[in-house]
Amino acid sequence: MDSQHEGAAPASPPESTHSQTTLRVNGKPHTLTVDHRRVLLDLLREDLRLAGAKKGCDHGQCGACTVLVDGRRVNSCLLFAVALDGCEITTVEGLAGDGEELHPVQRAFLDRDAFQCGYCTPGQICSAVGALAEAAAGHPSHVTDPAVPSGEPVALDREEIRERLSGNLCRCGAYMCIADAVEDVIP
Repeated sequence: MDSQHEGAAPASPPESTHSQTTLRVNGKPHTLTVDHRRVLLDLLREDLRLAGAKKGCDHGQCGACTVLVDGRRVNSCLLFAVALDGCEITTVEGLAGDGEELHPVQRAFLDRDAFQCGYCTPGQICSAVGALAEAAAGHPSHVTDPAVPSGEPVALDREEIRERLSGNLCRCGAYMCIADAVEDVIP
């Protein structure tokens, strides 16, 4: 006699741990069956073979995994892929589009030698693209002058650039060249 199951209610079937998710990555739709626990970074690197975004700290503290989701910069190591169903994802590989010309921020990073080992560079570039868009849309940072009218574009000086990119760490110390590169592309 099995006393464990005697009088116990029948076990309910386990809930599904996977969902079909459609992401538009670098302009192309991808429909995948995704484990609910899978983060965007792992989906990009392992399932879609886009190795630009890097796994640095895996805690959202270094910025090596930064990509753009619907135009906003995010740490892809912190976002569950299933939560992004229907979103537009842009990685460093997709910034230039289908053309052969580099995105202006990518070109500026090359021109200014704004990298050393290169590990953080894809995240730095995506973060810079996002920061430029945020400033143009009037999103203030911690150092934005409170006198700037709400919703007005924020002028990017060196202090603004440094603050906006402060979530991206560079172990090699290429910060000066990174800030120079971003200054080069300010409209």
